[in-house]
Amino acid sequence: MRYGVLGPLAVWDAEGRPVRVPEAKVRALLADLLVHGGGPVPADRLIEDLWPSRPPGGSANTLQTKVSQLRRVLGRERVVREPAGYRLLLADDGRGVRDVRDGRDVNDVRDVNDVVDTVDAVDTVDALEFQELAERARAHREPAVRADLFAAALALWRGPAYADMAESLFARGEITRLEELRLNVVEDHAEARLARGEHTALAAELGTLVGRHPLRERLRMTHMRALYRAGRQGDALRSFQDLRRQLAEELGASPGPEASVLHEAILRQETRLATPAVGSLSCRTNLPTPLTPLIGRREAAGRVLARLTPGGNTRLVTLTGLGGVGKTRLAVAAARDASGRFADGVWLVELAGLGATSAPDDIAERVITTLGLCDTAATEPDLDDLVGWLCRAVADRRLLILLDNCEHLVEPVAVFAGAVLSAVPAAHLLLTSQEPLDIPGEVVHPVPPLTLPDHTGPQAVAEAGAVELFVQRVAAAAPGFVLDADNAEAVATICRRLDGIPLALELVASRLRTLSPHELAARLDDRFARPDVRVRGLPDRQRTLRGMLDWSWQLLTEDERTVLRRLVVHADGCVMTSAQAVCADAGLGAGRIPDLLSRLVDRSLVVREGDRFRLLESVAAYGAGRLAESGEETAVRARFVRHCAELAERESERLRGPDQRCGLERLDAETVNLRRALDLAVARDAGHAVRLVNAQAWYWFLRGRLTEARRSLRTALAAGGEAAPAARVAARAWLAGIELRTSGAGTPAAPAGEDPTAGVEDPVLRARLQWFVGTGLTGAGRHRAGRRLVEAGLAGARAARDPWGEAAALVELASHAPGEDASAELGAALFVEAGDRWGRLRATRALALAAERGGDGVRAERLHREGLLMAEELGLWTEVVEALIRLGRSALAGGLAERATELYGRALSVSAERAHSAGEIRAEVGLGHAARLRGDLEAAGHHLNRARAKSHASGHADRAEDALAELDPLPRA
Repeated sequence: MRYGVLGPLAVWDAEGRPVRVPEAKVRALLADLLVHGGGPVPADRLIEDLWPSRPPGGSANTLQTKVSQLRRVLGRERVVREPAGYRLLLADDGRGVRDVRDGRDVNDVRDVNDVVDTVDAVDTVDALEFQELAERARAHREPAVRADLFAAALALWRGPAYADMAESLFARGEITRLEELRLNVVEDHAEARLARGEHTALAAELGTLVGRHPLRERLRMTHMRALYRAGRQGDALRSFQDLRRQLAEELGASPGPEASVLHEAILRQETRLATPAVGSLSCRTNLPTPLTPLIGRREAAGRVLARLTPGGNTRLVTLTGLGGVGKTRLAVAAARDASGRFADGVWLVELAGLGATSAPDDIAERVITTLGLCDTAATEPDLDDLVGWLCRAVADRRLLILLDNCEHLVEPVAVFAGAVLSAVPAAHLLLTSQEPLDIPGEVVHPVPPLTLPDHTGPQAVAEAGAVELFVQRVAAAAPGFVLDADNAEAVATICRRLDGIPLALELVASRLRTLSPHELAARLDDRFARPDVRVRGLPDRQRTLRGMLDWSWQLLTEDERTVLRRLVVHADGCVMTSAQAVCADAGLGAGRIPDLLSRLVDRSLVVREGDRFRLLESVAAYGAGRLAESGEETAVRARFVRHCAELAERESERLRGPDQRCGLERLDAETVNLRRALDLAVARDAGHAVRLVNAQAWYWFLRGRLTEARRSLRTALAAGGEAAPAARVAARAWLAGIELRTSGAGTPAAPAGEDPTAGVEDPVLRARLQWFVGTGLTGAGRHRAGRRLVEAGLAGARAARDPWGEAAALVELASHAPGEDASAELGAALFVEAGDRWGRLRATRALALAAERGGDGVRAERLHREGLLMAEELGLWTEVVEALIRLGRSALAGGLAERATELYGRALSVSAERAHSAGEIRAEVGLGHAARLRGDLEAAGHHLNRARAKSHASGHADRAEDALAELDPLPRA
């Protein structure tokens, strides 16, 4: 069980499904037990808390009745009675019951996902998760990671703590404590964002929060720093004066020394207040942090770096070399060194997971996803030319894109690279491949093996790059190993025999746990001296690597070989549970997989990165050959496809509840594997192909990957073979809804007067699909047909008792029908109960629009602000822009020209960063309105001309002209 107290009291089962706790007193009893954090609560205390001052007759029996009702909901074993009283059993981590209020488990982490996955999901409380995430964030040094962790912690809040128990005396102390913790984390989050350069956004966002908590000096100081860095020194100074006045009036006190020092620093414009250089690259890159130093390649990295100069003649560099030679490692190092040269970032795009039949648009889709532009792309109609759209979206950006593992995609990569280099003047491409593209402008940089020793003396041997890498890896595998006069000659022999190939050296390093260098050198000489049919016909160095892989294979046990060859079906690595699902069978139990996988990691055949296990490309290619010759390829692929379908279905269920963020992140991590599974299923198993696309359709929609959704659904439906008729109908309905949202991409699969969901057997799914297709029809201008389907979805959801479907339909109907405020309110309440943040955002928008129609500007602005925060948390950047523009419009209506300028400026900044041209146009028009309101006609003309130019360049001329037409009636200051 998982208990939610950061909002209305909620309970979810192990699968994330809501558990209904009936009757107010039973809910109050559960809340009381949770307030005490798993500790015992005497019966007398419970009676007093539940019936303050007026206990019922036979109160002990009445309490026992309520306890019995609670046990029926949660399970008898979860509510126990002890001599000291009743208590709720919470998660046990092996050291005893955790205390909700004081549990701590701070570990160093590299990524927010590492933390979210470690929080107990069984018999725990969201308040404990919140505190653990906050503590881990405080323990991390990198601002970007801290900010993400704090954001993850704050995302757990669904409303005020114990929202439905606010009037209960027993909860007030805990509510106060949790709300104070929340404010502390809000302050921590703001400081982390300030440290990574988000001062402009914070300057605007924190104003409202400071207004609600005017005496919190730490919050005020963060806001002052943000204002100063955003160029608003006067506002920062006025904020301090406001603090001083309120402290004097309310407490008879003065600002603390830290706030006073900051005030003086702002007056003097001290340089230490300037925006710091962001030491972390997290904001502008996705390059992995190297776990080990670059060995033997510093000069080569410098030569590659010299080619990556903005404004230079070379804009395409391809690193070539055999598999295992270290191309990726060198490319990442050079790209990291070049990060300061590219204002719009350095981005790694992995292509190994793409099939050999992929097209240039498939590569563009990977780049769009990496750059975070999916949400924007989803707003573009008829987006069939992804390469062209990407080129237009980044046309004025200065960025470096690293395309890794291009050898199986040389032709489509060549087309993609040619288009980008022609259309994006400041873009640079860095590629790794076993062969060049052979297109104009390409500079080929061969990557040779590491340098080998020319002499056998210890000093001369140690200076060779191959020896340095080998010695470091041996020292890691066999602590205490050092290079000395006794073993230098043998080590040099080993490195020469392996041709200085990094992967071969890493594979053999662990052998020195049991062999001496001399014994290992002798075995290598013996092995490579014998003819080996398996490696004939290959170039010498490739033959060396293949021979090394053969030897490593022969040293494995049969079970280790089985796991290694079965792992290759994963296109992008896997977590342990996936390895168990795919590698285990009747002859090899799942319980043995962790130990076997650990041994493969020890032998450097498998690489562990966080919670994922990966194969290097050369090992994966070798393993694929071994899998093919084993005769079990078909069975292993079938298990992989089945596991991926089950995983996608399981995670899809989490996308409409409190675990939405975790579900999205898990599916993000498995995207490449899910694509591989779909490719395999389309070729052999139409039933699983349809299952896969149905399970991922809602994920694709939430992530804005409508082009991928459309293509995948079409492909699955076109696949031959048998699939359940109801599943095919569901897939066609999903496709209809997607095509309606990408109008012009083909004939919509929703003919007039027909219900495309007819034939879907699951009543919950059918109602949701009716809503999904209906909203698509409404967006396409077919309002009557859309409303009819949405109303059918509402009736179906109510009949099936699906709160989520009911909420979605109510919010949609309220969005297009004046006077439906009650429906929007109910929909919002249902989404809050479900814990779905996306749904809450939709409901908040509907309520804000209703408030605007009703003339309640104050409420509309408050709701738009709430929606803005939710959209930022979810990373829905087009929604962020929409909220900012509506807030700007509200400021204009109130005559607040400066405030409107700030809001429209933020909208313009976000739109430009996310290549959202429609948002840029609207923001420029808004800035023109604000300038005219100030009486600055020159600035107004400047913004409006920019809007017109952008509209014609991006194909949104109609939107710009509609907005510009509104300019005439605007009053002047």
